[in-house]
Amino acid sequence: MIENAASMTVDKEIDARGSFCPGPLMELIRGVKALPVGGTLAVLSSDPGSNKDIPAWTAKARHEFIGAFPMQGHTRFVIRKAH
Repeated sequence: MIENAASMTVDKEIDARGSFCPGPLMELIRGVKALPVGGTLAVLSSDPGSNKDIPAWTAKARHEFIGAFPMQGHTRFVIRKAH
């Protein structure tokens, strides 16, 4: 379990706050494609649909879902590219 999501170092962070479904998910997919295997990506999203969409897509695509971390007014989703 990640103790402090706010300070967790990631390879790339995408700010999709203010974007609505499917915007944050599409940003995540583009970001994952640009990462090397083993790279970590954080997406900041204020869209409540991301709470379901991002973990579901990550599992379907067989990447590692590190977690969803509620922040002030948004959630920080962190994943690791598995392949």
